[in-house]
Amino acid sequence: MREVGCPEKILFTFLSLKRQEDLGYQNILSSMCTPPHPVAARAHAMFLETNLGDPGLFPGTAALERLLVQRLAALMHLPEAGGYATSGGTESNIQAFRIAKKQKPVKFPNAVVPASGHFSFQKASDILGVETRTVPLDAEFRMDTEAIDDLVDKNTVALIGVAGTTEYGVVDPIAHLSDLALDREIFLHVDAAFGGLVIPFLDRQIPFDFRLPGVDSISIDPHKMGMSTIPAGCLLVRDPEYFSSLYVDTPYLTVKQEYTLAGTRPGASVAAAFAVLEYLGMDGMRAVITGCMENCRRLIEGMETLGYERAVTPDVNVATFSCDRAPAGWRVSKTRAGHMRIICMPHVNRDVVEAFLGDMSDLDA
Repeated sequence: MREVGCPEKILFTFLSLKRQEDLGYQNILSSMCTPPHPVAARAHAMFLETNLGDPGLFPGTAALERLLVQRLAALMHLPEAGGYATSGGTESNIQAFRIAKKQKPVKFPNAVVPASGHFSFQKASDILGVETRTVPLDAEFRMDTEAIDDLVDKNTVALIGVAGTTEYGVVDPIAHLSDLALDREIFLHVDAAFGGLVIPFLDRQIPFDFRLPGVDSISIDPHKMGMSTIPAGCLLVRDPEYFSSLYVDTPYLTVKQEYTLAGTRPGASVAAAFAVLEYLGMDGMRAVITGCMENCRRLIEGMETLGYERAVTPDVNVATFSCDRAPAGWRVSKTRAGHMRIICMPHVNRDVVEAFLGDMSDLDA
């Protein structure tokens, strides 16, 4: 730390230079985040100093968190669901594991997770001492339903399904998992961090949410397709009483018990997440998702015209190809199986898609 403070002009010149080293989103095709909606940025700035870790000091912000939970719960077809704003899918998934473990106290707990599951489940496993049993994937990169039964036993505390997988953008057979969870009395968590704000707005409905009676909890990230500021996630639970199993005493705060994982929690991104959903409404969100899906279809069509076969037909706006190279200046990613992976986020508009396809075409010239 400096002995004498840095002048503001020099400081912000330095910060500006560092910011310029960051990549611009326009050529980033590998991220599940996107520049925040202008409404989100404006709302975020209004709530910079708010802390939901001590909600009695910020009752207005706490009310916005409740409204955000209500909006997302209604979207998941259970308006009375419990929930709270998390930092994102990792925290939500860890908390779901905590709840599941509390609901079924066994000596050697295990959780059945698809091979496509996010790496946050490994973190949850390490932190909580829950064995992870991995379900292999079928030819379309969804969890293989025929392999699930052999992995479930009396010590299974949780089943995990993914609605919009990180690598291939497909939805696991959640309806099958729901039936299995009910039959075996096992907690079922759906990781819809990405797909939770995509699937409800598709023309083709895919069952994944609380309409399925076996689904106990769902994670959704407004800072992904919800175009909120970072960090903004949400964990929803079918029964609000699930959270009571996580209570710890907080005697010196305005609430005497809390069940969240983080203590200090930003209110600004919660306000931003609520603001976007409220501003756009169902019609606005549907238009955003429709545009992203159309751009995804155009990208797949264009890549296949160039001779790069799709790895799978996605359910959401994630495209993968048998392609081992990308034009200079573009940031794509690779799946574990080696496929090129592109996320058609709102910033990946038609012009961006066409520019990328043009550069891909030049590679073959």
